[in-house]
Amino acid sequence: MKAARFYGPHKPLVIEDLLRPLLGSDEVLVKVKAAGICHTELHFLDGVLNLGVVPITLGHEIAGIIEEVSPEVSNINIGDRVIVYYYAGCGRCKFCLKGEENLCENLKAEYGFVNDGGFAEYIKVPSRNVVKIPDNITFEEAAPIGCSVTTAIHATRKATPSVNDHVVVYGIGGVGLALIQYNKLIGAKVIAVSRSDAKLKLARTLGADYIVNARYEDVVRRILEITENKGADVIYELVGTKETMSNSVRMLARKGRLVFIGYTTDQLEVSPLDLVVKEAVITASVGNTLEELIEAIKLVSEGKIKIVIDRIANLSQINDELERLKRGEVLGRIVIKP
Repeated sequence: MKAARFYGPHKPLVIEDLLRPLLGSDEVLVKVKAAGICHTELHFLDGVLNLGVVPITLGHEIAGIIEEVSPEVSNINIGDRVIVYYYAGCGRCKFCLKGEENLCENLKAEYGFVNDGGFAEYIKVPSRNVVKIPDNITFEEAAPIGCSVTTAIHATRKATPSVNDHVVVYGIGGVGLALIQYNKLIGAKVIAVSRSDAKLKLARTLGADYIVNARYEDVVRRILEITENKGADVIYELVGTKETMSNSVRMLARKGRLVFIGYTTDQLEVSPLDLVVKEAVITASVGNTLEELIEAIKLVSEGKIKIVIDRIANLSQINDELERLKRGEVLGRIVIKP
């Protein structure tokens, strides 16, 4: 099979021929029909995220068809259309016992991170790591659900916004677009912030109540104007630069919640006083749970969340598409068809 292999930071992915995976106990083989490109892949390439595993096949937004099942598998059939849940927890630690495999202390696997992922023609995973998708969702739409929508759901649950809360989505990529839609379902007033007119226009069509162009506008001043100087109740920080982190702290409301999702090599610098006087909270969100993946599929199937696909490309084009994402030219998700 063909696979796009990562050999370390600052190097292009290499398309290689590999042996098709052989199934172990209670595993299934998925023929990958679509794999989304997440911003996380850029962090592997620029060295910000280094998990010490090379070579490896990247790609954690994966949808496909069940091609083979091991004899122990009874609830999954050949031909089923599925999304891969990319965490495989130990099932025994305190986090797994609460359904929080994304925080497992003894992960068995994390596909596309420390185990081979979906930028390949096939991937094998435990049977419980595939979730069936309804027929009204295409494979191209399904793949980005596995991270962009589920990450948005998980982060929103950390933030606990209420109806009419002012919510800032700071950065409008695949996760940001899902955050806009999910927070609108809750009834929040959503403020989208980006440096791209095209992304802000898309954010508006997906429900953003206000848009702020950080290229031309003073973000903090504009947010305070929108909120009548009260500040934002929730800020989803998807950029993680010194500027965006500083702005986020400054425009938090009393009891505001700042949720970090994005990151760079920049460090957060904050005076405790800025938090104490407001009883503001800084927290973070990583990945998602299996239950949140099931919810995400349901919301997309019901038409409550729309998947925005920038383009569909072949595996051989993956390095070009990663460069497009790096340049900020992508609206929504690029989907690779191995």
